[in-house]
This record gives sequence, C-alpha cells and structure tokens, in this order.
Amino acid sequence: MRYAASLSWRASPLILYPPMPRPIKVSIHTAALAHNLDVARRHAPNAKVWAVVKANAYGHGIDNAFPGLRDTDGFGLLDLDEAVRLRELGWAGPILLLEGFFKPEDLAIVDEYGLTTTVHSDEQLRMLEMARLKKPLNVQLKMNSGMNRLGFSPERYRAAWERARAIPGVSQIVLMTHFSDADGPRGIQYQMEAFERGARDVPGERSLANSAATLCYPETHGAWVRPGIMLYGSSPKGLEVPAATFDLQPTMTLETELIGIQEIPAGGTVGYGSIFAAETPMRVGTVACGYADGYPRVAPTGTPILVDGVRTRTLGRVSMDMLSVDLTPVPQARVGSSVTLWGRGLSIDEVAASAGTLAYELMCAVARRVPVHAN
Repeated sequence: MRYAASLSWRASPLILYPPMPRPIKVSIHTAALAHNLDVARRHAPNAKVWAVVKANAYGHGIDNAFPGLRDTDGFGLLDLDEAVRLRELGWAGPILLLEGFFKPEDLAIVDEYGLTTTVHSDEQLRMLEMARLKKPLNVQLKMNSGMNRLGFSPERYRAAWERARAIPGVSQIVLMTHFSDADGPRGIQYQMEAFERGARDVPGERSLANSAATLCYPETHGAWVRPGIMLYGSSPKGLEVPAATFDLQPTMTLETELIGIQEIPAGGTVGYGSIFAAETPMRVGTVACGYADGYPRVAPTGTPILVDGVRTRTLGRVSMDMLSVDLTPVPQARVGSSVTLWGRGLSIDEVAASAGTLAYELMCAVARRVPVHAN
C-alpha cells in the first residue's frame, strides 16, 4: 500500500525487538478481549460498538488485539498508520478517527482507506469544504458538552451541522460527544442536558457512551457506544467498582521471575535510598522487572505482587531493571519462581491505585524491550 510504505509502523514488539535474555514477558489474552467485547454488547444490546484501539490498542498491540476484537462493528483510534494497519490485517468495516484529521493532505488518506472522521472545529470544516473526495465521507460531529477539550459548543452545534451537511462529499453525520465524569460522582446529567439543548431537532444517530457510560448509563447508548478501557479488562471506576463486578477479564499479564534472594537481618535496608528497613530478619526476592520495562517507578512499598501465585508486597524503591519483594508469605520461593506484576490473578487496577495512577497508563507504558506473546 502506498501510504503504509511510508509509515514507521510500530507493530508487535515481538517482531521488532527480539526477546532479551531475561524472563520478563507480556501475555495478551485474545479470548479475554473477545469476552470483554461481549460484555459491552450485553450492556448495550441495541447499539453498535466502536472498539477503541488507540495508543496501539492501549499498549496491547494492534496485531495482538485485532483477533480478539474483530467481531466489533467498527474500530476507533487516532493515528492514520494504525488505521492503515487494520486495513492490512483484513478489516473492511468502519474505522473512526477519534480526533479527526489535522492537515488537508490527511484527507487523501481518509478517502483512500474509507475512514470515518470526527469533525470538531471550524478549521476541519474548512478543509473539508476545500477537499475533492472520491468517496462519500461519514462524519461524527463532536459537541463540547462540558469536557472542554474538543468540539463545537451547544450554541454553535446546529450551525456546524448545517455547514457539514452542505459539503458535497459528506454523507452520514453522527452526533457525538464525550463524557468527563461518567466514571465519577458528578455523573453525566449536566452534559446530557447540554447535549440535548445543542442537538435539539438535529437529525442523526448518536455516539455518546465511553466505557463507564456503556456499563452504567443505558440512557446514553444511542446508535453507537465507544468502549475503551473496559475492553482491556480494567474497570472504568477503578477499585470503587472492581472489574470482576462487571464480568471483565484481564487481557494483559506482565510476568517474570525471581532472579535473586537475599537474607537480611533486622535493620537491613533494601534498594536505593534505603527507604525500606526490615523490622525482623526476612527473605527478600529480586525480580527481573523495573521502570525501564514499564513498571511504575513511584509504586511504593506494599504494592501487591504475586510470587508463585501467592500475594505479597513490593519493598523499597523500584529500580530501572529490578524491584524487590517480601518473600515472608512465600517460604518455598526460589530463584526462578514465577512473578506476576499484574494481570491474571492480580488486578491491574490494584497495582495502578497503589502507584497513584490508572490502568490506562500502566498498559500503555510497557516498554518495547518486553517481549509480547498473544495467546
């Protein structure tokens, strides 16, 4: 393909980066992706699904995620190269550019590959008005209902729709917005009121619901839902409502092994800065994983971790290539014992909460040097 040849496509890290001589790896669970997509369908049975695969499928890899999500109605993403990769993988259905296009020349690619585009600004409308498209272009016209990132204000929405409708190359126009608080106590009501005000008497299907709204607010489902994080087994509500409550399964397991064991006395310290000191003699395991692999450096002592399937805790400061674990609950542990950083058996939401972040960041931060295997 002409465009694809010019891209620096970042496919599966397994292809571009041969495995290091370390036991660390990421496993992508294809069946879990398919299961979580089915959960979205069960919650929104009358809506079509945009499976959101931006950021290289939330760090899972487009190539790895596609087999598990191929029963979706469409894919949503940001990058043209990811859209082209989906076409190369054989996807002939809808692909939505969630931020739309950025330059007039992007429209040639949108046209060639039959993409759907978000339109959220006067500048994009102007570029569309000047474009000479070969194929009808489907558009999702975005309203800023309170997120205050992208979109037309409710007061200007009807005029933007009229302008888009008048463009010869534009075919279907779907009405779109994005919720800022569907996962929190403020909820969606204030944005729904703004959306209804701006979209009053504007015809068209609606695309409103992110993961949290898909799971919790059926009144938002409309013609399309746009699940993202829930497809990857993380709860949009974090630990407040665990993923298992929604029947979501983990899709990424980061695992490695113990590569060393130390017996330290009472008062002995662990790691850089000596921020952990043992109160009694203890066994400490050294794990082949650090922040250069994508594990959060800020994860404090006490972050949950599994050794030989037994729950224990991290100790001290995370290093570039290693971290330390308390082996007190795992007396049988030895060099070579299995270690799960997150995934099957240990919720990524728990690890993220301990580190003061979200599962999104952990998934996307896994380093390229970590081998990835889909199963």
